[in-house]
Amino acid sequence: MKNITASKLYDYIQCPHKVWRDVYGPQDEKIQETNPFVELLWNKGVLHEEKVIASLGEYLDLSDGTLDERFEKTVEALKNKIPLIYQGVLKHGNLLGAPDLLKLMPDGSYMPIDIKSGSAFEGGSEDEDSEVEGKPKLHYASQLCLYNELLKKLGFAEHDNGKIIDIHHNEVTYNLTAPKGVRDKSTWWENYERIKTDVGLLLEDKTHNKPSYSSKCKLCAWYKSCKSWCLEKNDLTYTFDLGRSIRDRLNEDLFIDNLNDLLTVDIPAAMKQKEAEKKAGNKTFLYRVSDNTLAKAIERARISIITKTPVVYGEIEFPKVSFELFFDIEDDPTQEFVYLHGVYERHNGEERFLDFTAKEISSSEEKEAWAEFWEYIDSLPQDDFAVYYYSHHEKTTYKKMQKLYPEVVSAEKVEEFFDNPNVIDLYKIVRSQTNWPLPSYSLKEIAVYLGFKWRDETPSGALSIQWFNEYLEKRDPKMLERILLYNEDDCKATMVIKDGIERMI
Repeated sequence: MKNITASKLYDYIQCPHKVWRDVYGPQDEKIQETNPFVELLWNKGVLHEEKVIASLGEYLDLSDGTLDERFEKTVEALKNKIPLIYQGVLKHGNLLGAPDLLKLMPDGSYMPIDIKSGSAFEGGSEDEDSEVEGKPKLHYASQLCLYNELLKKLGFAEHDNGKIIDIHHNEVTYNLTAPKGVRDKSTWWENYERIKTDVGLLLEDKTHNKPSYSSKCKLCAWYKSCKSWCLEKNDLTYTFDLGRSIRDRLNEDLFIDNLNDLLTVDIPAAMKQKEAEKKAGNKTFLYRVSDNTLAKAIERARISIITKTPVVYGEIEFPKVSFELFFDIEDDPTQEFVYLHGVYERHNGEERFLDFTAKEISSSEEKEAWAEFWEYIDSLPQDDFAVYYYSHHEKTTYKKMQKLYPEVVSAEKVEEFFDNPNVIDLYKIVRSQTNWPLPSYSLKEIAVYLGFKWRDETPSGALSIQWFNEYLEKRDPKMLERILLYNEDDCKATMVIKDGIERMI
């Protein structure tokens, strides 16, 4: 019997296939070396946990010993009403959990508490202008549900709550039977039950699911293996913006297994069938798959496997200005710290790279680097410059920075800057007005397709964060130079994409 654990629940939420592949996948294809950025995250999580634990006062430490030994000691401690237990083990049937803390409540029951190196709530979206705050995270809630269920089965809890101590040392209680949101009325507990069932079936090899291709998977040890599978099978997810859920719906409802099959889909007939199924009470048929979704997917598949040529739709007119700025930031989300604002400037046929860099983890350094960026922007001739960036991240980050450092720049000025038609999110244009024979429209995928090459052998925003942390530790100027070269290349890649689109118009 294979146990359902908190880490398995997390894996499933990140990628349902990983749960199965970890047990039954081709182990020789699994990357054995730990990704340096993943290792960095792990180490930071450990340090944060140590700080929290050091501030707790007295507690019973059950972190040593085998799982069976720790379980016996945990049950004994729970029966003896020990006020605070660290790294206790709970198990029942195929459920196994090791909450960071178990805290005795006034009513004699126990509350499971997990220490997390992220915020307890979902943060701002990078795809929307609005920010969503105050919503629990699904993987946090699911793990707390596991611990809560174990406590109930063992007879040490009757409530439906758990607590998170987050990176800001906030203690946040999750009501696990509350609805997930205004639109989604299902509760966190109902979602946990569904996920738990799926994980159990996958672990016992009683059900299977397929790999999928996504640029978000790059930190996973199975990334290359799954990517190869998708390429070999000509899987639907190997076309841009067609994710696992839509792929599975098309597989199941229209028996479309690959990109070649996708080209044969009769969209009006599929929508007519969807309407008929809906009238018959089957609301899951082609759920969230519209005629527009199918049309986009078919067009991208056609470009990927037949024409193999990028396409521009509609009119695109870039500003005619004296200064063109290609802009990219580097930040460490584990510390919520922006350490580099990079600009590649093109003016009168000449090019140069400017960096505004914080070389210490301090608010004064972060503030100064940001202020220098705005001084540079203010030095440019008004209405005679254009700024290009790639993704919503810069805009979202600058709005957050303005709240931290309002004395540097006003909220109105930040809004005016990004509302300026000459300040352009190039990724929005790529998504809405172009198609490419590529599975991903990331900066690196498109720039490399257009012939650009990064000077670093392993260019990666995640690794840039690791390099920055190494620089802070060792003060090696070569490490800082590596970060600057990488950021400069990201800025130049943005320029390459803008120029590439311009040639296609």
